[in-house]
Amino acid sequence: MDVLVTYDVNTETKAGRRRLRQVATTCKDFGQRVQFSVFECRVNEAQYERLRERLLVILNKEQDSLRIYRLPVPREKFLECYGRDSYVSFEDPLIL
Repeated sequence: MDVLVTYDVNTETKAGRRRLRQVATTCKDFGQRVQFSVFECRVNEAQYERLRERLLVILNKEQDSLRIYRLPVPREKFLECYGRDSYVSFEDPLIL
């Protein structure tokens, strides 16, 4: 399944800046950054649960915000992108 992860972490404190790095690192483990605080991830159900659990452990629910959207399949049919697009399809062949 394809999911879109968006977050807003309060970075006014050192702890907040650490949470921001941890959230981004966790998201990179499961997908790719498409905007500063937006990741697209292709995961199975077990990976989705691990991703969600890891993010919820990091998040400060009083100060931060996390949204995870399950994207309809195929994502390309429902996506419109304007301007710079940094998305890489890992389904395509890799040419070195």
